[in-house]
Amino acid sequence: MHYYLKTVEKNYTSLPEPLKCTGSMDTRELRFSRAMAFAIDEINNSTDLLPGVALGYKIHDSCSSAPMAVQGAFQFTNDPPLYKNSAGSVNRVLDQLKRVNFSRNGYHVSFDANGDPVAFYELINWKRNEDGGLEFVTVPVSVCSDSCQPGTRKVLQKGKPICCYDCVPCAEGEISNATDSSDCSPCPKESWPNAEKNFCHPKLVEFLSFNEILGIILAAFSIVGACLTIITAIVLFKHRFTPVVKANNSELSFLLLFSLTLCFLCSLTFIGRPSDWSCMLRHTAFGITFVLCISCVLGKTIVVLMAFKATIPGSSVAKWFGSKQQRMTVVSFTFVQVLICTIWLVLKPPFSVRNLTTYKDKIILECALGSALGFWAVLGYIGLLAVFCFVLAVLARKLPDNFNEAKLITFSMLIFSAVWITFIPAYISSPGKFTVAVEVFAILASSFGLIFCIFFPKCFIILFRPEKNTKKHLMGKK
Repeated sequence: MHYYLKTVEKNYTSLPEPLKCTGSMDTRELRFSRAMAFAIDEINNSTDLLPGVALGYKIHDSCSSAPMAVQGAFQFTNDPPLYKNSAGSVNRVLDQLKRVNFSRNGYHVSFDANGDPVAFYELINWKRNEDGGLEFVTVPVSVCSDSCQPGTRKVLQKGKPICCYDCVPCAEGEISNATDSSDCSPCPKESWPNAEKNFCHPKLVEFLSFNEILGIILAAFSIVGACLTIITAIVLFKHRFTPVVKANNSELSFLLLFSLTLCFLCSLTFIGRPSDWSCMLRHTAFGITFVLCISCVLGKTIVVLMAFKATIPGSSVAKWFGSKQQRMTVVSFTFVQVLICTIWLVLKPPFSVRNLTTYKDKIILECALGSALGFWAVLGYIGLLAVFCFVLAVLARKLPDNFNEAKLITFSMLIFSAVWITFIPAYISSPGKFTVAVEVFAILASSFGLIFCIFFPKCFIILFRPEKNTKKHLMGKK
């Protein structure tokens, strides 16, 4: 433990002369001695580490003399009293010592692969006491900042030592998974940090699903609307020879009910996980079925006008707009929409896409339009037919009340136009899956508006006011 200032010949042929340590103390060796003594005391006091074995020790101050150290080592290995009452051999004791690993009273005791104790540093000052002598004074540990936990990073405090820093939470979309990280790492594009910001987990994938409340409600209304339309068709077919059904072209009425059924059912294609095929189907089915529906309403409006024009003496209007012309009108208007959809699908069709920009922590599965021009052309053509139908219905609204279906068509077109005019800003401003929900709602609302306004009065007369279901009443004769 002391430095020896006298040079000694190291021949190892005879015992070294007795030494008197006259040098200064080696604090490193002193710490090792204290650590060994402490470790042995802790081992002996524990019933778990070396049961049945009591360790002892002798400390020789070799004064940094190699011959004295060798002599002490020989004495250590050949002195039997050291191992009296020991239950094991020296090798067993040394093997167990290598495995020592415990903490007591704030100190951690363990040895590395070379058998050296793990370094534990203390700052020690030499201080002169009141008597004029020197004594060791341990300096308390000074910590400027605590360790930064995972999920944070270190930011040095300006003008202070390097051990002084602030722990700043990682920025949005970044993590740190180690203590005292200097930087945070961004998560992959399709991942997002957990709440603690120490782990990246896959982003939640969102779309309008059949398993969520909103999807279930919209799907239920779609099926209810389709069933209601089918029931209406059955009622009208059963009474197809009555004046109310025959009055305004029953053929167009049944075709309109068929197209309304398709309108209700096409809304189901908007619900569920999007794929390229479903994206193409939903937009084209919506566009074509709605044009078929409006074409039928337009045909019925023209029939009302022509019916009363034909009553004027000398008028030959009826022969120019008979059943054949009515069918051709519906087919022609619908064919234009089919042509628009075909061009859209051939040039730039809709496709499914993973939207990573609307929400930072979610992936929105949605249908890209492919061509915005194609989508708005489909929607614009529907709107053009609706406006044309509305204008004709307004012109026919003052015809005899009992016969006149134009008032009902006018009201249905008002509802239809109001729904789709409201739809445009709502569609543009709605985020994620709510964009799809707004479109489905517009389809259902306009479809329900048509069936209630046009067919509910007829069904009411057929089922609950059969006395009004006469030609005399419809012609307004008393």
